[in-house]
Amino acid sequence: MTEEKSTAVANGEEPHLRVCVSGGSRPGNDPLYEEEAYNMGVKIAKMGFRLDYGFSDTGIMGSVARGVMDTWEKDAGKHYQGIDPIVGVTTQEYFKLYKTDEFLKKISNVVLTDTLENRKKKLFEADIILFAPGGVGTLDELAYDCVAMQDGFIQAKPFIIYNINGFFYHILEYLKVLSASGFADRIPFIVVDDSEELEIAFRLLKLKNNKCATTREAYAQARQLAYELPYFFKKKVDSSIWVEHILDYMRLIKERGSAEEQENLANDIEQAYLEKEIERMYDRLARTGRDTAIVSDKLTKLKNRRKGRKA
Repeated sequence: MTEEKSTAVANGEEPHLRVCVSGGSRPGNDPLYEEEAYNMGVKIAKMGFRLDYGFSDTGIMGSVARGVMDTWEKDAGKHYQGIDPIVGVTTQEYFKLYKTDEFLKKISNVVLTDTLENRKKKLFEADIILFAPGGVGTLDELAYDCVAMQDGFIQAKPFIIYNINGFFYHILEYLKVLSASGFADRIPFIVVDDSEELEIAFRLLKLKNNKCATTREAYAQARQLAYELPYFFKKKVDSSIWVEHILDYMRLIKERGSAEEQENLANDIEQAYLEKEIERMYDRLARTGRDTAIVSDKLTKLKNRRKGRKA
């Protein structure tokens, strides 16, 4: 176990971006959750990001850590230049409960805190905060981080919602209701649906990682990124097209393009955004329909149960 270390790459370059991932210690009922969590770990490692997480070898958290570690070992650490790819952060009490296994032994940088509160604070020091499917612990960290950033106790930064299989549908709708009702500030969420979209978001955040002094600035930056993301999804049709090339093209048009070229680019970005939102709205309608069917079924059972009692 170690205290948190300041890790900078060689030759005086900036430290690797740190990604804090919160997710379930259980795998969920659909194998897709663990599969995409592992893919997320692969993307984190290939980007040269460092994973800060709650030190677990099971469920979603174990899968993302394995994705990072497997990629790091396969590439002989070439993306990390001597630094630890993973930092496990947990409390002293939880650490005592873990069974020693071969995977956890590979994580040499483990930070122990005295309370869950301090564990959350330590994890939030990361540059990017990502929420993957999980249980009440994940919800607790999501709520804590939103409140802490909203109230100015921690630095504002982008949040990524890894919306595997539409998992966060209800939560995102609820958070929008809180904001629309005047009970909470808007939070700078960047929603991605799979690991390919996540990689594009990672690349853009790496290229445009601007520290924000206020939640308003963080929200504006995240909102702009979320607005432009579908354009990158649409343009990056295969591995031969780089996010960096698309970004350079956009900058060139915005800075030197004719009025017509700038208008065409703006229309293309808007069209891609609308197509993505329409796709998500249809998905939400389908999920709402399933929710309605479940409620209807429960209502029928309750009515039948009441009839049985009356009889």
